[in-house]
Amino acid sequence: MRTWLDKQRYLVDFTVSSLARRKAKTLGLLCVYTSIVFLVSSVMLFTAALRREAVTTLARSPELLVQRMVAGRHDLVPASYAETAAAIRGVQSADGRLWGYYFDSFTQANYTVMVPPARAATKVGPRRAVVGSAVARARSLEAGSELVLLSYSNLVFVFTVAEVLPAESELFAADLVLLSEDDFRQFFRYPAGQYTDVALSVANPSEVRNVAAKVARQLPDARTILREDILRTYQSVFNWREGIVLVLLSAAVLAFAIFALEKASGLSADEKREIGILKAIGWETGDVIAMKAWEGVLVSLTAFLAGYSAAYLHVFRWSSRLFEPVLRGWSGLYPRFDLSPETDGLLVATLFLFTVLPYAVATVVPIWRAATTDPDSVMRGAL
Repeated sequence: MRTWLDKQRYLVDFTVSSLARRKAKTLGLLCVYTSIVFLVSSVMLFTAALRREAVTTLARSPELLVQRMVAGRHDLVPASYAETAAAIRGVQSADGRLWGYYFDSFTQANYTVMVPPARAATKVGPRRAVVGSAVARARSLEAGSELVLLSYSNLVFVFTVAEVLPAESELFAADLVLLSEDDFRQFFRYPAGQYTDVALSVANPSEVRNVAAKVARQLPDARTILREDILRTYQSVFNWREGIVLVLLSAAVLAFAIFALEKASGLSADEKREIGILKAIGWETGDVIAMKAWEGVLVSLTAFLAGYSAAYLHVFRWSSRLFEPVLRGWSGLYPRFDLSPETDGLLVATLFLFTVLPYAVATVVPIWRAATTDPDSVMRGAL
């Protein structure tokens, strides 16, 4: 065993010195390889982190939402719907929610305006407002500032900013404006006794679908939305955005695939000459193949480690700044956020298999053909 390890160490030393003799080619290869690994890893790490954030956030959301449908469209929900739902067995609570969207012509952005739930820690007083960090930046607001909004009924409302939500909540509350119930109803001219939807809390999570079926039977014009349905929608959006970025990167990935195929199709004249010399001085075929296999492993592993490390910093330290134009889409208030660093073993293994293994295998195929050929023929073919 010790002899085998010493032999592998000598092969690695020789491989490193061989790569050092071809500095320009080796550095160029590493730069291209590392860039591809960096781009692909950044996309996969970013979407995986967003999925984790969505799962964590939705874990605290209502198990079931009830909306009223009129002519196939979402309509206001009477307070009686909440009372009917609360009487269903298994429902712990049924709370009417007030929320909507407001287009601010001053910042050319949409705000999400809502009334905090009765059990929420954040309370909003009359003519007061709690705003998200992105809204505060766009309107240059801070605690004590005045937020002036022109309602859709052409009335001017002035709210005093009671609080700016912390930066930690910016990923999901960047465009949020919280108002009291009376202010919300006056601002949107919302009729009394009407709500946007009803949030149900179910005692037994395994009974959520049964409760949803009971709600549908007792309220035929109602639509029920499960928490897992919302999570599925988030997953679809993330997959869609990830697909857009990967399509944009497809040209670079295709170029690298062509490069790998070209690498597998043959060797340069210098490499053929080197193999012929090694065979002529007594190297066995297995030693030559092992040396070149180490070359592929060292190059691909170095590129993978460098690319993955750079992608990790890019996503979790610099908030994926390179992808921001694509990821922000049509959003006028794009949040600034730091995702929670977390390493997914399956993700790392997948990236490793798709980046390191193909290149390492691609280097072995032409080496095997050259190493099994007569040394004199190999050297003559390289001249």
